[in-house]
Amino acid sequence: MTIRLGYQIPNFSYGTSMRELFPTVVAQARAAEQSGFDTVFAMDHFYQLPAIGSPDEPMLEAYTTLSGLAAATERVQLSALVTGNTYRNPAMLAKTVTTLDMVSGGRAVLGIGAGWFELEHQSYGYEFGTFADRFERLEEALQIIEPMLRGQRPSFRGSWYQVDNAMNEPRIRDDLPIMIGGGGEKKTFRLAARYADHLNILCNASELPRKLDALHERCAEVGRDPQTLETSYLCFLVMDDDADLARKRLQALLDRMGIDLSTMSAQEIEQSMADRVFVGTPDDIAEQLKTRVLDLGVDGLTINLTSNGHQPGVIELAGRALAPLVR
Repeated sequence: MTIRLGYQIPNFSYGTSMRELFPTVVAQARAAEQSGFDTVFAMDHFYQLPAIGSPDEPMLEAYTTLSGLAAATERVQLSALVTGNTYRNPAMLAKTVTTLDMVSGGRAVLGIGAGWFELEHQSYGYEFGTFADRFERLEEALQIIEPMLRGQRPSFRGSWYQVDNAMNEPRIRDDLPIMIGGGGEKKTFRLAARYADHLNILCNASELPRKLDALHERCAEVGRDPQTLETSYLCFLVMDDDADLARKRLQALLDRMGIDLSTMSAQEIEQSMADRVFVGTPDDIAEQLKTRVLDLGVDGLTINLTSNGHQPGVIELAGRALAPLVR
């Protein structure tokens, strides 16, 4: 398993009819597969995220979407970025991702995190709990899911979850990879060092050096060589052959996020969501990602193109510019 260039689909507001929505998703997955991306991700959310749009904008359920994409693609890995642990019983999640692996011919990755979007929990009736609660639940869940993915039959009684000789058949492999996503230097990185094959880092670009140092510390604490834990960085791209048009798209994106760069100091910009957004022509963005992310020691990139990824030709632009950086 390797995730060197991933494409995340976070936006389903395409200005089309609802009957055209999923074909547009399929077209993006196929374009990514043909353009050098090795993984396609769906978000595991029920409402659109505040940084992207309003809660009532379209949002597809992740694992149904991924199964549909399995039938529409041939080579790319398929994963949620990331599964909210609080939304599913862990044994059921192990069964779900293993079935996705069967359906896709061995292309599933379990991406998982603690969960964070309180509004979804309130609306759908899932217990949200405290920050500490959610990480306790995630660690318990991993103690059930990991052995089930490996063909074992765990029995476990914790504070949150219980299973008894939980079987997970059929499987086509015993090494379905686990990816943990997030930016928490203590809890998230500790769980990644202990359980994961891959860590997708979510943070501002200026924070990456500190995050990588913290990850090495967590690996040392559990006696793991950090070179055995692959990493990638999640970033927002606003890309266009026309640099002026890209900047206009950026302004529209920042307006939705409530960010006004003209009123902010350089330090404030580094601390805002704007520090996760890379803008310009394909060559401009490739240079930014090389110097600000990959040259620091991050192994791969996971991108989204929130503003225009659904438009024909945009994913191909990104693939041509970025694939050479991670090969």
